[in-house]
Amino acid sequence: MLPRVKIYFENGALGSVAPSADGVVGLVSTALAVPGDGMLQLATPYVLRKLDDLVKLGVTAVETDANAFLYRNVKKFYDESGDGAELWIMGFPNTEKQSDLVDKTKDDAKLLIQAAGGRLRCLAVAFNPDADYKATIIDSVDDNLFTSMLNAQALAEWATDSLYAPLFVLLEARSFSGTVAGLKDLSTYGYNRVGVLLGDTEATSTGSAIGLLLGRIARIPVQRNIGRVRDLALKILTAFIKDKKVEIADVETIHDKGYITFRTFTGKAGYFFSDDSLATAATDDYRSIARRRTIDKAYRIAYLTLIEFLNDEVPITDAGELVPAMVKSWESEVEAAIINQMTSEGNLGIDPDDPADTGVKCFIDYAQKVVSTGKIEVSLKVKPYGYAKYIDVKLGFITINN
Repeated sequence: MLPRVKIYFENGALGSVAPSADGVVGLVSTALAVPGDGMLQLATPYVLRKLDDLVKLGVTAVETDANAFLYRNVKKFYDESGDGAELWIMGFPNTEKQSDLVDKTKDDAKLLIQAAGGRLRCLAVAFNPDADYKATIIDSVDDNLFTSMLNAQALAEWATDSLYAPLFVLLEARSFSGTVAGLKDLSTYGYNRVGVLLGDTEATSTGSAIGLLLGRIARIPVQRNIGRVRDLALKILTAFIKDKKVEIADVETIHDKGYITFRTFTGKAGYFFSDDSLATAATDDYRSIARRRTIDKAYRIAYLTLIEFLNDEVPITDAGELVPAMVKSWESEVEAAIINQMTSEGNLGIDPDDPADTGVKCFIDYAQKVVSTGKIEVSLKVKPYGYAKYIDVKLGFITINN
């Protein structure tokens, strides 16, 4: 080799993720404590910013490492999200079931949500059971999924109602039998804070690539569909539905049953998520992850804005009603907060041809008897995007070029 000077570009020092709390997520996983000071301990929260932060806790990719499963999920997360994403993790014994990890009556995922101080927007569960675990297959998957969905919805509602910190939960469709027709239709449930992923990057897996899905969510803005093609293919080389490559699997039926899975496009390289459905009816306003994230962000902004007025003195007219000037002031503050944190970020579906369209409307009826009730009702509405899920083209010949 000839003598030379070569300069290498370092990457990751600045972090490739925009400084926004919208992408703060959590991962609850089965794991094993690592001996030694400063090493990974169970039921202990950790905040990661890059994969190396996990390595410093004694977790490696070595297959003989009891935590190689956790490593793979965190690696998939950062492969997709990029360094800098804020990931909260907590490990629990692999003797617990997926449904245990999201049970609000237990100190599992609940502990992580509390430790994060309400910052988590999404929580994912990675479950790698011990050798004694025997899955009972019902509706083509481990039937523990259905208890997990019930518990996850209750957990997310608890975080919303008790902590004023709304989030949604991602679960794995584990031990898929391979019989797509036997899958239960998730739209028969009402779990609009629960999404279920079916599919992995390894043919031998009995779980799902939950870390990858979590990484895509952390990387994109709240209004974006995880399957948006213009966001480019996922950073993976292969994708499987059980032991079938996605290219030959019945992806359409899996999607129609309400599961999140992988798909490909003819003439376009790589793998994409199929859609962003949650386990609820098609008529539910919050059936998609994008809609869920959008309304949850509006919730957080409204809460932090209106809490400033809590227990404040409220002027009253001679008729015992709210003073219109005060009402307009409150409405303006809420709308301004939404505009500054959502409209300006492109989170709302405003009409670009209408300069007056801000995508938000706050209304307070001044004819409220707050003296006797102590209560003020506020109506807040935000404008979502539409999504181009189906594009129909009429193609034919012309004989005259007009």
